[in-house]
Amino acid sequence: MKSLITVQELAEILKVPVSWIYQRTSMGQEAIPYVKMGKYVRFDPEKVIEFFNKQYVYKFILTV
Repeated sequence: MKSLITVQELAEILKVPVSWIYQRTSMGQEAIPYVKMGKYVRFDPEKVIEFFNKQYVYKFILTV
């Protein structure tokens, strides 16, 4: 099983505030992929990085 990380750990990896991570988990279809475990939110770092890579490619295509 892959290791899931906390909001704080993801914020450190991405070098963003914890509040930014929480905001991005409530954006509907454009939300960062996460797992809700009761009141806790956890992330698969590989899926998050893949998500942002896809977002970057999509935005690049729109601007070309």
